[in-house]
Amino acid sequence: MGILNVTPDSFSDGGRYTSLTAALRHAEAMAAAGASLIDVGGESTRPGAAPVSVQQELDRVIPVITALAARLPVLISIDTSKAAVIREAVQAGAGLINDVNALQDEQAQDAALALGVPVCLMHKQGNPADMQRNPHYVDVVHEVCTFLQTRAQVLRDAGMPADRILLDPGIGFGKTLTHNLTLLRELHTFVQLGYPVLIGISRKSMLGTLTGRAIADRAAASVAAATLALQQGVRILRVHDVGPTADALRIWSAIQQGS
Repeated sequence: MGILNVTPDSFSDGGRYTSLTAALRHAEAMAAAGASLIDVGGESTRPGAAPVSVQQELDRVIPVITALAARLPVLISIDTSKAAVIREAVQAGAGLINDVNALQDEQAQDAALALGVPVCLMHKQGNPADMQRNPHYVDVVHEVCTFLQTRAQVLRDAGMPADRILLDPGIGFGKTLTHNLTLLRELHTFVQLGYPVLIGISRKSMLGTLTGRAIADRAAASVAAATLALQQGVRILRVHDVGPTADALRIWSAIQQGS
C-alpha cells in the first residue's frame, strides 16, 4: 500500500503532493514500483496535527481519487474518519476505507455498512493533538487486541461480512517506543485473530529514535520493520518507499516458495 498524502502537514511528505499533477505523478510512480493499493489521505493524523473541515478534506481527496480511478489499475483506499468523505470517496472510486478511528463514529460506521466495501480498523489511544503526551497501558498487546476484536465484532453484528474487515494495531498512535516494539514483536497475536492485518510503520519516529536518522533517511529501517512484519503474517504494508519494500517482498516471497 503506497501512501499518498495530499496534505500540507503530514509528518514525512506534507506539502509535496497537494497539486493534482504532483499527486498523480507520485501515485503512478508508486504503482510502477510495485504498489497494488494507493492510500489517499486528506487530513494529517500525525502527533500534534490539527483537524480539518469536511469540505477541506473533500476538496483535497476527491479530485485525486477520481483521477486515479480513471488512470490506474490499483485499489484505492481512503484514509478518513468522516462519514461524508467516506461516501464521496467510494462514489469517486475508492474501494477500501482506512479509518484510524476504527469506525467508532456512528455515522461513519453506517456509511461503511451501507457502501459494502472493505474496511481497515485501526487502534489509537487519544487524538492526534494529544495522543503522544502520556500513553499508558497495563498490557498493550491485550488491550489493543481486545479493542480491535470488539470493533470487528460490532461491525459483524451490524451485518458486515468478516472477509471485509482488516485490522491495524496503530503503531505510533498513542504508544511509546516500548509499546511499539512490543506490538511489533507480537504481530502474530493480531494475525491469530483471523482478520488480515495491515501495518504502518514507514519512516515513523520510533525508527528515528532507534537509528538516529532523519525522516527522509529511514527507508532501510522501514524496510527492515516491514520484513519482520511479513514474517509474522502481516498481509498489507503501508509504506512511503514502495520500490525498496517491493524488492524485500520479492526476496521474502522467493524464499518462502523455495522452502
